[in-house]
Amino acid sequence: MKETLYTIPLTDAFRANDECPFCYVERNVEQDLLDLVLGSGSSYMESDMREMTDKAGFCRAHFKKMFDYGNTLGNGWILKTHYMQMQKEFDSQVKMFSPTKASFMNKLKKGEFAGNSMSAWVDEKNKSCYICNEFNKTFERYMDTFFFMYKKDDELKHMLKQSKGFCLTHFGDICKRADLQLNDKQKEEFYPLLFDLMKQNLARLSEDVSWLVDKFDYRNKDADWKNSKDAIQRGMQKLKGGYPADPVYQQSK
Repeated sequence: MKETLYTIPLTDAFRANDECPFCYVERNVEQDLLDLVLGSGSSYMESDMREMTDKAGFCRAHFKKMFDYGNTLGNGWILKTHYMQMQKEFDSQVKMFSPTKASFMNKLKKGEFAGNSMSAWVDEKNKSCYICNEFNKTFERYMDTFFFMYKKDDELKHMLKQSKGFCLTHFGDICKRADLQLNDKQKEEFYPLLFDLMKQNLARLSEDVSWLVDKFDYRNKDADWKNSKDAIQRGMQKLKGGYPADPVYQQSK
């Protein structure tokens, strides 16, 4: 199959022999977006970029990653104009705000404070993030590419069979997408392959973690560590995704 913008990183992810190829893709996509927003290319100085970041803002997790990234001036510029946008929106919300009638509130069940426009605005802001939005769009394309390659490329099927499977989070994403991307005949082949792959590799991780625990028994102090030295981070990744042992990603270009 002819390599494209999306097939090359996906192929590289499988060849990395990682616990989850999509965690590998996920990390690269997110780091590329941090470089785009705050890197030496100075995207934060471009008006069209800041117009988008001003409107979308960033979630708590990505604000932390942006802070760790280390570009003080870039973060400053982004915050400066984003605060201007937030103040305009806040003023608009204040003008439109009308408290919910007490009689109506009393009828609501405990904890269901629906109808408060200011609270709804804050909830909307908390859910909005430029990096999350761009990441989700890009990651969707990689998911589509995975199934396109699976249907068209025997090499991808071979790499899948030889892989360590996926983390449970991305395994769930794959199952959801498979129902949309594959026909009935393809599903008859795909799901048994996928489930067997997951079963084998969950058992492998379980054994690695168990042996790590057993190694702390004085009777095993001279025994070989086998594949258990990094079993904690790999075991965590397999269950929830991500890279628990990764250092923070910082500006390097």
